[in-house]
Amino acid sequence: MAALPQPTVEVDAFSALMLCFTADLAAIVGEEPPVGITEAGFIDLVERAMYAFAGMHGDHVQRIGEELDYAVGDLTEALTLTGADRRDRLARARTHLRYAIENTR
Repeated sequence: MAALPQPTVEVDAFSALMLCFTADLAAIVGEEPPVGITEAGFIDLVERAMYAFAGMHGDHVQRIGEELDYAVGDLTEALTLTGADRRDRLARARTHLRYAIENTR
């Protein structure tokens, strides 16, 4: 019996970032991961995670906050870009988010 074709779901890069990082960011701010989050809502979540480190001392903690700040900038710019420019900004944001989250563990 032949296998039935599987439906394909295309996820854009911004949505993929949200799927990948929302749960970790929500944990940083002490919340349940939001359902149906928008791009603007995701940026807000990253900002809240950044503010969670504000006022803490230490180079390590300061670096996490800086990485999240860079990610906010890249994500915000990506909202208005298309094509390769958008992919570039999202790739940068992914790097900053990954570094920040890995360093919270």
